[in-house]
Amino acid sequence: MAKSSKEWLRRHVTDPYVRKAKEQGYRSRAAFKLLEIDQREKLLKRGALVVDLGAAPGGWSQVAAQKVQPGGRVIAIDLLEIAPIKGVTVLRADFRDDALIEALAGAKADVVLCDVAPNLSGIPLTDQARQLELGLAAVDFCNKALKQDGVFLVKAFHGSAFDELLKHLRGAFSKVRVIKPAASRGESAETYVAARSLLCSAKSA
Repeated sequence: MAKSSKEWLRRHVTDPYVRKAKEQGYRSRAAFKLLEIDQREKLLKRGALVVDLGAAPGGWSQVAAQKVQPGGRVIAIDLLEIAPIKGVTVLRADFRDDALIEALAGAKADVVLCDVAPNLSGIPLTDQARQLELGLAAVDFCNKALKQDGVFLVKAFHGSAFDELLKHLRGAFSKVRVIKPAASRGESAETYVAARSLLCSAKSA
């Protein structure tokens, strides 16, 4: 086993969030990132319609489904298979395809979550470009399917494309906030951006 793989495995085994996820029945430690962000930002409310882009294995969808009940709905989509989750409509497709818009059947989301990540090549510039492409595609989806007063939460990575993503978000939303939850490993370049209130010009574009 390569040294980097051994280090990852050691961190994973000793990670308190991995242990908590198992104890509390969440499919991934990522659930605690959303729980912390939601506690601070109040994203998920009872009765809300939530769309989870790049949802596999389903940790965020689990959290969202718990938070929006009673009366709420969660639609989860990923290229990978997602095992059924109570209260969640699961789609196996690319979120950039028409299947997601069709599943909404004219409804607009209160919240769009995007924890999606590309297949990593190990080449920083390439990976940054791929992440940016997915982030911008998610912004385009919001322009089509997010309520004007809705909220968009997207994963991003500090690096060459981060400022470009922030520029697009600030052009599309009136309020943009960068968040680094405690459950996101300190050594990781990963961060999250919460964007609220679509601007009319962006929505009509």
